[in-house]
Amino acid sequence: MSPGKTSKKPAIQDPFGLLPDEVIHHILSFLPAQQVVRTCVLAQLWRCLWEGATGLRITAPNAPELPVAPDDLATSGELREFVDHLLLLRGHTPLDTCLLMFNVPEDADADVPHVNLWIRHVIRCQVRRLQLSISREDKAEGLHFYVDNLPLVSRHLTRLELTDTGLNDSFLDLSGCPLLEDLEIYNGCFVCVKRILSNSVKRLTIECSIFSDNIRTRIDVPSIVSLRVKDPSWGKTPTLGSMPLLVEAFVRFGLGAESMDHCDNSDSGDCNDDQCEGCYALEGDQSNDSTNNDTNRNRSVLLQGLSEAKSLVLIDDIETYIFKRDMKWCLTFRKLKYLSLNDTNLYSRAFASSREAHSLYSFQGTYFMYGQLLIYYIIAKDIGPEHKVEIKGGHTPVQGSTVISENLRIVEVKCEVVDERVLKVLSLLNTLNIDFNYEEEEEV
Repeated sequence: MSPGKTSKKPAIQDPFGLLPDEVIHHILSFLPAQQVVRTCVLAQLWRCLWEGATGLRITAPNAPELPVAPDDLATSGELREFVDHLLLLRGHTPLDTCLLMFNVPEDADADVPHVNLWIRHVIRCQVRRLQLSISREDKAEGLHFYVDNLPLVSRHLTRLELTDTGLNDSFLDLSGCPLLEDLEIYNGCFVCVKRILSNSVKRLTIECSIFSDNIRTRIDVPSIVSLRVKDPSWGKTPTLGSMPLLVEAFVRFGLGAESMDHCDNSDSGDCNDDQCEGCYALEGDQSNDSTNNDTNRNRSVLLQGLSEAKSLVLIDDIETYIFKRDMKWCLTFRKLKYLSLNDTNLYSRAFASSREAHSLYSFQGTYFMYGQLLIYYIIAKDIGPEHKVEIKGGHTPVQGSTVISENLRIVEVKCEVVDERVLKVLSLLNTLNIDFNYEEEEEV
């Protein structure tokens, strides 16, 4: 080095500066909005890049993932000024995804209409996937955040995920969202909902949600291919409309559920009293004045809507009255290939009528007579997958047998022990000309 000359340090090049703006916008979409905005101070290049981020995560700065403890949630008061400026400055730049996850405290009722305005603004940004996880943890009336009573209209929304959300008929009239295909609702409140309507939804999940004890919510989603209804915690079981494209369905009534479906006069689902709401008031109960309507005598709540399914799982841990009632009506399962029941009592109800009446048009017989049933799988109640005994069987052709279909391939009964309940199932299956082999798993 020559005397009097000083060395120059090489300039540090921003590695992200070589990336296209579209790639940077996508990377920023995975960060909480607060961190995204702070990138504006990194360099001249970054000053306005945050405005084009393809995703918004409006939540606590430390970006907790679901499920989140209440203490980790940001509050609407902490976020209000920041989000107001954020949405104002970025305008209506299109969004791929948006997550709103925070708490609206009990003393922040004034924030409720403000938060609903945020939701509507995001919809106008052409968001495709919207996640709402807004709760009211300290609210005495419950933790659900009630969305405004306005229709949801978007020609871009394809996926909607709702957690701890109080819902209404207008919001769940999704006919204004023609591209919406995925709807997931966790711990939702349907107390004020008479109908869920969408002609585009293909996959619907409703878990651990509350329904009304006065009206019966009707689910009208004719394009659905996959349905999951798990552990409704309160109210009347929703009724299912026509689902001609249904491929798979999972329905579970778990322990701890408080069902309002019952009949004081009968346990079978038909007490012959037209004034009985439990047996005959099905379409909408009190709100729709459905009592004294003879058309409801053969109206199914769940199974009619599930009758087009190819794969069907029914889990009943509380001996739900609706299952008992639905099995009284004339239903046909023409496409069924896989059926799973967890309760021997539920299984017994499914076959007792066909054995006695030999009806080709009852639920009990027709899924064998007309379906292409490949696997019939039973797990004894309260046992679950940790079984020790596996019993396999198949149909033995018998001349003149019309109760069981030749399409039945495999029957599996998995249980902890062969007790009275299992023997009851085997006895019924034997009347349908099914032979069994017993396999006992060796203890390790």
